[in-house]
Amino acid sequence: MNSTQLGLLAGLALGLAVAFGGFGAFAAVAVLGAIGFLVGRVLDGKLDLSRLSGRDRG
Repeated sequence: MNSTQLGLLAGLALGLAVAFGGFGAFAAVAVLGAIGFLVGRVLDGKLDLSRLSGRDRG
């Protein structure tokens, strides 16, 4: 399991902890899952956010 998958699962688990019914719970799970996925992509090095901060690694 790589960091992307682990981040996605962590985000979904946190979302499920918040989710206790209705569309709001669905939205919370979706948002936290997406955040976990993005964090995992950054940790895997497959998503470079240096352009957003104005700093470059090279």
